[in-house]
Amino acid sequence: MDEMEEELKCPVCGSFYREPLILPCSHNLCQACARNILVQTPEAESPQSRRASGVSDYDYLDLDKMSLYSEADSGYGSYGGFASAPTTPCQKSPNGVRVFPPAAPPPPHLPPAGLAPVPRNACLTCPQCHRSLILDERGLRGFPKNRVLEGVIDRYQQSKAAALRCQLCEKAPKEATVMCEQCDVFYCEPCRLRCHPPRGPLAKHRLVPPAQGRVSRRLSPRKISTCTDHELENHSMYCVQCKMPVCYQCLEEGKHSSHEVKALGAMWKLHKSQLSQALNGLSDRAKEAKEFLVQLRNMVQQIQVPYQPARETNPQQENSVEFEACLVAQCDALIDALNRRKAQLLSRVNKEHEHKLKVVRDQISHCTVKLRQTTGLMEYCLEVIKENDPSGFLQISDALIRRVHLTEDQWGKGTLTPRMTTDFDLNLDSAPLLQSIHQLDFVQMKASSPVPAPPILQLEECCTHNNSATLSWKQPPLSTVQVEGYILELDDGNGGQFREVYVGKETMCTVDGLHFNSTYSARVKAFNKTGVSQYSKTLVLQTSEGCNFETQSAPYSQLVDIKKLVAVAWFSFDPGSAHSDILFSNDNLTVTCNSYDDRVVLGKTGFSKGLHYWELSIDRYDNHPDPAFGVARVDVLKDVMLGKDDKAWAMYVDNNRSWFMHNNSHTNRTEGGITKGATVGVLLDLTRRTLTFSINEDQQGPVAFENMEGLFFPAVSLNRNVQVTLHTGLPVPEFYTSRASMQ
Repeated sequence: MDEMEEELKCPVCGSFYREPLILPCSHNLCQACARNILVQTPEAESPQSRRASGVSDYDYLDLDKMSLYSEADSGYGSYGGFASAPTTPCQKSPNGVRVFPPAAPPPPHLPPAGLAPVPRNACLTCPQCHRSLILDERGLRGFPKNRVLEGVIDRYQQSKAAALRCQLCEKAPKEATVMCEQCDVFYCEPCRLRCHPPRGPLAKHRLVPPAQGRVSRRLSPRKISTCTDHELENHSMYCVQCKMPVCYQCLEEGKHSSHEVKALGAMWKLHKSQLSQALNGLSDRAKEAKEFLVQLRNMVQQIQVPYQPARETNPQQENSVEFEACLVAQCDALIDALNRRKAQLLSRVNKEHEHKLKVVRDQISHCTVKLRQTTGLMEYCLEVIKENDPSGFLQISDALIRRVHLTEDQWGKGTLTPRMTTDFDLNLDSAPLLQSIHQLDFVQMKASSPVPAPPILQLEECCTHNNSATLSWKQPPLSTVQVEGYILELDDGNGGQFREVYVGKETMCTVDGLHFNSTYSARVKAFNKTGVSQYSKTLVLQTSEGCNFETQSAPYSQLVDIKKLVAVAWFSFDPGSAHSDILFSNDNLTVTCNSYDDRVVLGKTGFSKGLHYWELSIDRYDNHPDPAFGVARVDVLKDVMLGKDDKAWAMYVDNNRSWFMHNNSHTNRTEGGITKGATVGVLLDLTRRTLTFSINEDQQGPVAFENMEGLFFPAVSLNRNVQVTLHTGLPVPEFYTSRASMQ
């Protein structure tokens, strides 16, 4: 039950709930914490003025127009712009959620906070879903108490208590020796003699051992819940449309006259059955997750086995004394070259080894956190099912059923599939080298045989698109030597070493994943059983707007420099890496979401060099959501707002302000929000290693982020209240080019 403890703690104070209240969004708050985070709103924001102005109320969970009004909230301050409610950044609770700062302390002449009335037009923002609720004249009394949660916490704390303590000791409580069933109090021996003498009316009280008192307290019937509108009436029926227990007087007053009303006991049993069925599916997912974690840990063990390269035996050949020294020197040179190549290959294997370990360990960490949350939810739901209070259970059952189904859905769709295999996809092609070794012989013993002529690159068929290049070649027309295949090599774009990118019989190859705005050198050679072709001329192709051609001499091969033909990139959103709740249209250029929670989608193209600019137009913007725009690594979390982890750099905005966020850290709040029809610009300058944002061509603050290095993908996070369209292939905006010219 240890993992259930997070379900039993208040998101504000971080301690176990005390007198928990159920908010309309189904989340819970301590009554004292709810009072502490209340914010008084202006008179213009009262429920009556909202109705008069025609502003619709946000009716979360269809609560039949209860006297609680809510609207989307950005999580930063409340009702900015009013003199009575200045904009104040949120604070973090011990559980890591954002909460509003507590209200200022009351003047000395006012009663204490626990007894003070709720101010008129008070606003309460849920610290978990960040929805704002405007309270009516009943204040916090309008929220029902979560007695089921109180019972679960009581049982949990009793199961963890090593020994029951006296409830009347003033300083260090002593171990209790008895419990009075009538007083419902645990006493140590001195306190019993002082406060509960065995005479007078107290002589008839029954004193039992503490352990027995704990059991009797647990089995004692709880107080029957009463209606929040009619405190003297007990809940007797259940309104299906409002999804809440109601009393007889509520029905008499006609509040639910057109609604379907059912018996409380029948709905209690039905919802218990539904929650149990939902838990069965989630239990299967948790079992699969545990087995999956075992599989991932086994993969780590397999990946960590050191790579053992095969040992090659060098053939020895005896020869005459006069040739022995020359032979040894030549063979030693070949062995040295082979050892150097072996070191390079082992370096690649080690990099692949580290990459696999990182991917699997990251997945283990992510899956462990989700499994801990799932197990905690399961244990909490099982404890809730044990409750015998129908109305209290029905107050929270709908929310629990939805959470269980949502958690089960989050485990599906590839979550329990390893992102990495234990196999090393590095197949060493040693056949050509072994063949050359077997053909190694003295010159006078070789039979003369022709080698292929050098291939000719067909410049008219070579082309580039975004970060890919297509090369085509052919053999000379008069060549009669048989060719078995071709080897295409490409450097790293910085004048470094060449690497083989293609070996085969085809005369055309497309290479993907190249850097933007970089110059690559490519060369191709032919081979057969006799050997590899050699070249005497070098052809240099400078692919720019003019497509200039130039021929030069070179000792090794025909060389082609490939520079990206276009200075801008065209791309769309990537359905393959996006969260399953993201909805695509317009050839994957327009996205929205079917969830109220933030979901992340990436672009198809990643950038590691050059200057890149793209825009996103706001097609729909309802209920003041908080979309975020920026760049991210390919392994960014897809189920949280962009910028919450260390894999994303983003600007998120509301209708008034914008913030820069990375690794859940907010910086540089600026004025200027978005509405429907606005345009957000993202400018990634990997030459200067900066990231800049604009709204409607106005730059937002200074440079948002610096020291940007690595591979970045365009990214957006949004929920169902936002729809955006991507625009790519755009020139750099004037505000950036003018600033660059001044530097």
